This record gives sequence, structure tokens and C-alpha cells, in this order.
Amino acid sequence: MSMPKQFEGRLSVPVIASPMFILSQPELVLAQCRAGVVGAFPSLNARPSGTLEQWLLRLRRELTANDAPFAVNLIVHKTNDRLDEDVALCVKHQVPVIISSLGARADINEAVHSYGGLVFHDVIDNEFAIKAVERGADGLVAVAAGAGGHAGTISPFALVQEIRSWFSGPLALSGAIANGNAIAAARALGADLAYIGSAFIATEEAMAQQAYKQMVVDSAAADIVYSNLFTGVHGNYLKPSIAAAGLNPDALETSDPSKMNFVELTEGKKAWRDIWGCGQGIDAVKEIVPAAQLIARLRTEYRAALARLAAEG
Repeated sequence: MSMPKQFEGRLSVPVIASPMFILSQPELVLAQCRAGVVGAFPSLNARPSGTLEQWLLRLRRELTANDAPFAVNLIVHKTNDRLDEDVALCVKHQVPVIISSLGARADINEAVHSYGGLVFHDVIDNEFAIKAVERGADGLVAVAAGAGGHAGTISPFALVQEIRSWFSGPLALSGAIANGNAIAAARALGADLAYIGSAFIATEEAMAQQAYKQMVVDSAAADIVYSNLFTGVHGNYLKPSIAAAGLNPDALETSDPSKMNFVELTEGKKAWRDIWGCGQGIDAVKEIVPAAQLIARLRTEYRAALARLAAEG
């Protein structure tokens, strides 16, 4: 395995907090990094124009060399008309880690490498993983079945196995990871890092409605629906939020992937306001807590899992 050197000695638990649309803002990222996990946010969360630079300046000012690094997620899709502007700001402020999604571009990777930054690209299958590395990605986020947001359908066992058959670089695994046992399992499979999003919805710092946070606490895997209706890309969503929006979660139509438009989505369409994304691992989330408390729980559970396995071995 290949833990990035930039992370060594700075993580309390091997975790990247996934960048969540709307929900991940500087307060959450700061709490995550200070507690020892890589905090991340999508650049498109920073609105209106000029907000992204303000956020980057704040993170650079308030985080120290002892904190975990932060990451910015870039949507590399033709509908993102802010992409070039956001890339330029990330380069200007030397964002430590870029997480690219929905398209891998060599020129973006080269721009990040110009100042020594790292690029992780998220992928849902081995074919996309190969393309991302060929175009210069340093690391990969394997988005397996059960992950929140735009998730894949391949088992984490199969996906990590296929990627590790040829790739020895940094690898994070996403998919229903919400406790320390799952982090240990991700490492045992061959991933360097766990990639956790949904558990952070139910934190005090997340920019989610209180009802959204409580729904995460009250729900389990059976309450998650996999659909492409809302964005054109398949993702996992909370069934009660779909029903509350007046739709039948058990009989959703399908959407035309060619019509997805992330520019319009970022302007607050009803799907993103009222249909709430979430992964399958949330039965581990029992209360709304500060992000540092969640990370402390993950760390304790992870260390206990490693100790138990060592004792049994």
C-alpha cells in the first residue's frame, strides 16, 4: 500500500472525509482536519463568486502543519462553467489535495503537480481507474456499492481487488463505511484510506437541515434507494426524503444521463434541496455529534479492531 507522504504523521485515523454537496463548508472541514482526517469540500459549494478564494484563504490561515491536510473536489464535467476559474484558484493557493470527479483531465493534474499537490480521482470501476491514472492522477477513490452520493454498483471486495492488481499508488475506498471496523476492513482489502461521507451528515458542523441529520440517525441500509432520476447519474438517497417530496421511492422513473446539468443543480433545484443523499452504512450513526466526537469514535473503534485482529492472528 502507498500512504501519501503528505499524510504521514498528520492523521489520527486513515480517513478522507468525502466532499458533500452543500453540506461540506469550512466549519466542517476545519473540524475534520483538526481532529486528524482529511477534510474536503466541493468547490461548487463556495458561492457566490469570490467565496472560494475566501474559503481557501481561511483554511490556509487557520490550519497548521500539525493538522491533517484539506482537499477540494472539482467536478470535471462540461456543464461546470466554473472549472477553469476554480482550478486557477486552487493552484494560486496551493490546495494540498484535489479530488476530481466526473472526468479526468491531464492538464488539471499537471497544474496541481506544478506546486506539489496531489490529485485523487474518484472511480466506480476498473476501466475508469485505468484512464484516470493514465492521465496523471496520483491516487484513486474507489466508489463501491453502498456509498452515498454518486455511487457505483461493484462490491468493494471486487473493486479493490481489480484496482490493486495493477495499481500500487494511494487508494481510498468508499462504500458504507461508518465505523472503525469498516475502516480496518478497507485497509485489510488493500486500501490505504477509508473515504467517509454519510456519517458526517449527522454532525453539528455539517450544513444540513436538522431534519436531514435526524433522518440519518433514524435510518438504516433498508432506507436507501439507488436511482438516477435526480441528477442523471445513479446515486443513493434516503427513502423517507423521496416520499416526503411526493414521489414513490419504490417506483421511481429513470433519467436520461445525457441531460444531466451540474450548473443548474448547483443553483438549488428542488432535487438537491429536498432529496437527501446518503450511503448504506448509516446504522452505525446513532446521534448528532460534533465532528471531532465522531472522529474520536472512529479512531477508538479502528484501534480496537486492529488489536482484536492482532490477538486472533
